[in-house]
Amino acid sequence: MANSLISTSTAATTFIVVLLSLLLAGKSQTFSTSLPRTALPRGKQNLTHLHFFFHDVVGGPNATAIRVAAAPITNTSATGFGAVIMMDNLLTVGPEPNSTRVGRAQGMYASADLNDMSFMMIQNYVFDEERYNGSTLSILGRNPIMSPVREFPVVGGSGVFRFARGYTEARTYFLNATNGDAIVEYNVYVLHY
Repeated sequence: MANSLISTSTAATTFIVVLLSLLLAGKSQTFSTSLPRTALPRGKQNLTHLHFFFHDVVGGPNATAIRVAAAPITNTSATGFGAVIMMDNLLTVGPEPNSTRVGRAQGMYASADLNDMSFMMIQNYVFDEERYNGSTLSILGRNPIMSPVREFPVVGGSGVFRFARGYTEARTYFLNATNGDAIVEYNVYVLHY
């Protein structure tokens, strides 16, 4: 009986020690903490306007946008509904592909409308131009590609564009109706610290 009491007492002590350890460990590793407004960057925000051209090359041996998935109806749908395209497109100062490079547009777009030619765009503009080298802007939105001007929200950024918000306007500069290659002019207006 004494061994049984010692065993029960030892088990209870071990349980309490483990429980307290978990509780103490949990307190030191909180998931979130509210920060005061003073933790935000000081100073006024900057408004930056970026202008560049996006080169969407879908045909040929040097394609930078490739279909990676399709729905059962993609090939019979008038809008290509369900097609998902991954991209790593060149961004340049001018519309010519050999113009000065400012970065890449990396992400995907997908045909997301059964009735109209419209893509869901998920892109990161990854800049390698001197002043913005290593900085990114994240874009998410609907792209009704037949509209002369399309607008997408800037939902975030990194580097120089930390805490970014704003919008971008896209205008088709050139479209090859045979293979789908396109050059799109972008004007991006972004607030950041």
